[in-house]
Amino acid sequence: MNVASITEMWDRLTGTQPDPSRWLVLVTALLALGAVAFRGVWHVTRNAVTIAHEGGHGLVALLSGRRLDGIRLHSDTSGLTVSRGKPHGLGMVLTAAAGYTAPPLLGLAGAGLLAAGHITALLWGATALLLVMLVMIRNAYGALTVVVACALFLGVSWLTGARVQAAFAYLAVWFLLLGGARPVAELQRTRRRERGGSSDADQLARLTHTPAALWLLLFYAVALCSLFGGGSWLLRA
Repeated sequence: MNVASITEMWDRLTGTQPDPSRWLVLVTALLALGAVAFRGVWHVTRNAVTIAHEGGHGLVALLSGRRLDGIRLHSDTSGLTVSRGKPHGLGMVLTAAAGYTAPPLLGLAGAGLLAAGHITALLWGATALLLVMLVMIRNAYGALTVVVACALFLGVSWLTGARVQAAFAYLAVWFLLLGGARPVAELQRTRRRERGGSSDADQLARLTHTPAALWLLLFYAVALCSLFGGGSWLLRA
C-alpha cells in the first residue's frame, strides 16, 4: 500500500459525509423499531445486542485491570464473559454493570458520530471493535456471529455507495438505541419468576449490598436517556 492510498484512507476515515435525507432517518428508525418490537425478528436481531452486551463486559474488565479469559455467545442469544481478578471491588462492579449499559451507550456514541457526519468512521470503528472482540471469542457459534456482523460492516463500508452506507449506519445506531431497554425489561420479568438469581443485577446487588431493583433502575435510566439524547441527535442530523 503506497502513501497515496494510506492518505486517501485516512481522509475517508476522518472526513465527513453529507447528511442523509430526513425520510431515510425516519425509515431506518421504523425498521429498527420493528426489529426490536416483533418477537420473531427480535429472536434473531437480539444477537447484535448480546455482542454489544458481552463486549461491554470484556472491554471494561480489561480497562479496570482484570484479565479477560474469553467470551461466549450462544444460539439462545445469551452470553458469558469470563474474567479473572478480585471477586469484589470497583473493577468487578464496573465490569458487571457494563453489560446492560453497553448497547445504549454505544448507540449514543454512534449517534454522536452520525450527527457530526462521520458515517465512515462509525462503520470502520465498529468493524475494528468486532475484530478485537473476535480474538476473545471461545465458541464456534460466537465466532460465527461476530464474523457475520464484521463482514456486514466491512462489506457495506467498502462495496456500497454513500446512501446505502448512511442507511446501514443509521439503522445500526437506531437499533442499539431502541434495543437497549428491551433486555432490561426481559431481565425484570425473569427476576420476578426467579428470585436470588445470577443475573448482572443480582450480582451487583451482592457486590454492593444494595437492592437489585436499584441496578435495574440504573439500566433503564441509561437506556432511556441514551435513546432520548441519541434520537434527538439523529433527528437533527
